[in-house]
Amino acid sequence: MGKLLVLILLAVLAVWLVRRALRAPRPGEVSEKQPVQQDLVRCARCGVHLPRSEARQADGLLFCGEEHARLGAGKG
Repeated sequence: MGKLLVLILLAVLAVWLVRRALRAPRPGEVSEKQPVQQDLVRCARCGVHLPRSEARQADGLLFCGEEHARLGAGKG
């Protein structure tokens, strides 16, 4: 009798979990975050575009990383 009760509880739990996973989200349930708008800047050395918050500044120019800031502007 105890095994039957456990099997019934597991079946009910499985059905509940499947139905919960398949149901459509309610309108107020999902809050989509708006993407944060950031200015994109161009690396003075290689030209890659990246968010201003990730850029490194050296000699008044913006670079994509410490190595390019150390090397300075221009290619090569």
